[in-house]
Amino acid sequence: MISTVFPTSTPTLSGVRLAIRQLQPQIVLWRRQIHQQPELAFREAQTAAFISQKLTDWGIEHETGVAKTGIVAVVQGQQPGPVLAIRADMDALPIQEMNEVEYRSQQDGVMHACGHDGHVAIALGTAYYLSQHRDSFCGTVKFIFQPAEEGPGGAKPMIEAGALENPDVDAIIGLHLWNNLPVGTVGVRTGPMMAATEFFHCTIRGRGGHGAIPHQTVDSIVVAAQVVNAIQTIVARNIDPLKSAVVTLGELHAGSAVNVIADQARMSGTVRYFDEMYEGYFARRLDEIIGGVCQCHGASYELDYNPLYPPVVNDADITELVRSAALAVVETPAGVVPECQTMGGEDMSFFLRAVPGCYFFLGSANQAKNLAYPHHHPRFDFDEAALSTGVEIFVRCVESFCQG
Repeated sequence: MISTVFPTSTPTLSGVRLAIRQLQPQIVLWRRQIHQQPELAFREAQTAAFISQKLTDWGIEHETGVAKTGIVAVVQGQQPGPVLAIRADMDALPIQEMNEVEYRSQQDGVMHACGHDGHVAIALGTAYYLSQHRDSFCGTVKFIFQPAEEGPGGAKPMIEAGALENPDVDAIIGLHLWNNLPVGTVGVRTGPMMAATEFFHCTIRGRGGHGAIPHQTVDSIVVAAQVVNAIQTIVARNIDPLKSAVVTLGELHAGSAVNVIADQARMSGTVRYFDEMYEGYFARRLDEIIGGVCQCHGASYELDYNPLYPPVVNDADITELVRSAALAVVETPAGVVPECQTMGGEDMSFFLRAVPGCYFFLGSANQAKNLAYPHHHPRFDFDEAALSTGVEIFVRCVESFCQG
């Protein structure tokens, strides 16, 4: 369990070099411009155009239209060397913003409620800084601006489109602004950081009839109720208690009248786990349990199982690179939270399967400013002081990786 202590004031940027601190107002402006024009998965045309225009203005070579709306940019250092990629997701969510701020969303029913606008701004700030300080590093930095993280997933299509090639990427890093940690802190760990994300939809088919004559029916609601209870045993009795996993039913729909036995029930849910050894296991076990319960009652079923994203697993060496950079930036060693995990999912996992890398959390909450609403909340916002911190950590990672 992570104990989160929120500061009463915004931390100073003492660990951020002067050139990046001076860039802070511009990074904030970019973030707010993106925030005002949020776009859903694979529709990020305006966001991509904004990014492309900035890169063009700065003379940074880049390719657009990668996996529909993605962008891959390249910044060369002073001398040849390894290739480090920096990934930033750029899609928004179908949420109506409730914040009363001057930069609130101008798109009805669409909002940057997870911080991706900040991710893009941090990546742009890093690209600009490095393009102006090519003598500070060797090798190549590849910036991957990715669509559709919120689903159905843009990382895999970008990899298939060659985002990690020409030149081939040696390692990759990325961050997520995180309102579960206070601004001025960084969450980073080796190994599993975020969970696998899998979804399932099941339809149980019985035989409907009159509520007063149940013996002529197969009650799909009774069957569904037993399925709901039975699948809770997967984690409780099939998974090693020293490992973490979750099976959650989020939807259950059945019936249309008080005196009618429903002929079908529909349920949907999600599965989360950290250990890659469980890939495929939950789909098989759900099928066995649902099939067994339905057979007992003479019902039939259809199960649609979708393993969306695998777990986010950080490489030990690249995690140490990020941890060292973070320690140089945050004010105290206690500001680097070592065992930060969440059952949330992220398709950064596909990049981390392709090349060694590290995904980390950048604390962004500030209770004193009322900036502590959770992700995906209609009042989500974050302390923009985190933006410069993110740029500084990325820049330090580049300098250390490409020089040594």
